Amino acid sequence: MYFIKVSTFILLTTALIQTALAVTVLEADGYVDVEAGIIVTPAVIVVDGEHIKAVNPEHRPDTAEITDLSGHILLPGLIDVHTHLTFEISGDWTNRSVRETAADTAYWGARNASRTLLAGFTTVRDLGSSEFVDVALGRAIEKGFVIGPRVIPAAHSLGITGGHCDTTGFAPDVLERDYRSGIADGVDGVTRAVRYQVKHGARVIKFCATAGVLSFEGPVGAQQYSAAEMRAIVEEAHRHGIRVAAHAHGTEGIKTAIRAGVDSVEHGSLADDEGRRLAVENGTAIVMNIYPKGQVDIENLPDGVREKARFVFPRRELNFTRAVEAGVRLPYGTDAGVYPHGNNANQFAVKVGLGQSPQDAIRSTSVWATELIGVTDRGRIRAGLLADMIAVDSNPLEDISILEDVSFVMKGGVVYKFQGQGVMPE
Repeated sequence: MYFIKVSTFILLTTALIQTALAVTVLEADGYVDVEAGIIVTPAVIVVDGEHIKAVNPEHRPDTAEITDLSGHILLPGLIDVHTHLTFEISGDWTNRSVRETAADTAYWGARNASRTLLAGFTTVRDLGSSEFVDVALGRAIEKGFVIGPRVIPAAHSLGITGGHCDTTGFAPDVLERDYRSGIADGVDGVTRAVRYQVKHGARVIKFCATAGVLSFEGPVGAQQYSAAEMRAIVEEAHRHGIRVAAHAHGTEGIKTAIRAGVDSVEHGSLADDEGRRLAVENGTAIVMNIYPKGQVDIENLPDGVREKARFVFPRRELNFTRAVEAGVRLPYGTDAGVYPHGNNANQFAVKVGLGQSPQDAIRSTSVWATELIGVTDRGRIRAGLLADMIAVDSNPLEDISILEDVSFVMKGGVVYKFQGQGVMPE
């Protein structure tokens, strides 16, 4: 247990008002230098507004508000580059798309965003939603209407007619989709679909290069978009300065997506040695979501989906270890929504158990994550960067699982969690 000195003003006002102009000093036992992979002691972090003003300065501001985090270690706010804030496997999830409206989806997103932030994740990429709900959710968080992480939205995932990113399993004319909702075929079709997502707020483009697990189309590894279609998606997105994530489980689809120039391969479950070599040579990140294996009740999945999960999950774990050994860049992405939101940090221990060092596990959610999403204003505790920070009760380099129990969360200089309790707007 620890005590944080906070003013009555902060305790009684909303999270937005907490951004008021006072300078705050965080005092902790140390902080993680994520690039060096070491603990720096002590940690005296001066926060001015939304940014870190100084780290271990020679002189502290005389009038600063002191936040006493003695007995704790600070880290930069965690980043999850593969989430689905507006989705969750629960109840009759396979029919939710025809039973619920965009308004329902928005409420799912608001709840899940809060859980994610309070778990210590201050930035996420949201890789696929419907009706531009993820775009709206990100705006609502920025305005302070709801609490959540900074959101980089993909809007609708792109996919072929009848593929993993389409909605399949229903009768003809039920939820038929087109380029506006991400379903497009051919070079002209996918180009138009990219432009439409960007027009309405997408800040990353996600497409389905292969079939998937939690869908009712064909074999999990089957390539779906052609090489020409993938190149067209990448070229159009990059022309707009937007990065591209390719959902790809299958061996050939992974390699085709890398050759097409994607910035990241999501899942990468059945990557072979050549695929890993291509990723290293091209600087392509592979985001391997290995946590869901132990969290999804495979036996209760629908027929067809169950068999695909049984096939993919153990192979993805094996290939994660091989990717670590091959030196592949492996940013932290969990596929949140496939498991309950708020448990994002539980993947750290799984990664370390499969051969990744604690230092690299933390780099994956900071240095490597910021490189992938293309930002330089976060992911480290350094003067001039955003004041996105968390605190834990012990050294995460010695026990990575401590990241599952975050004691303190600050985003943009605002405290959202302290003493294990969330600070919610009135």
